[in-house]
Amino acid sequence: MPATKSPGKTARPAKAAGRFRIKRIYEPAGKDDGLRVLVDRLWPRGVAKQKAHIDLWLRDLSPSDKLRRMVHADPTKWDEFVKAYGRELKQEPARTALAELRKLPRSQPVTLLYAARDEAHNNAVALKRWLGRAK
Repeated sequence: MPATKSPGKTARPAKAAGRFRIKRIYEPAGKDDGLRVLVDRLWPRGVAKQKAHIDLWLRDLSPSDKLRRMVHADPTKWDEFVKAYGRELKQEPARTALAELRKLPRSQPVTLLYAARDEAHNNAVALKRWLGRAK
């Protein structure tokens, strides 16, 4: 009978499914991040640009201020946020930024970086889900 490893606590990898991953910008950059793309409109507080290891900052992929505030104030409006954000992604300037994101080399993963504290309800999660459906 082969020996099995006991489950232990390991470092949490960036969430991944295919080409796009998501990661909070306050987590250390990893070698497996691939291209690191910040998808927030504002630069994250307390993060030095030299230490952020950002390859690309696509501000136009972030939701409108109204949508961002809505989901931050009330996470129960998540489904409403996702639908409205999807509509915004189909309009300019987000559509051009989305095309730029899709042009990135497929030879490595793309890590979508966000600053929000809520790891389940933020624009990077919604964007990754939208990218998975809109192929």
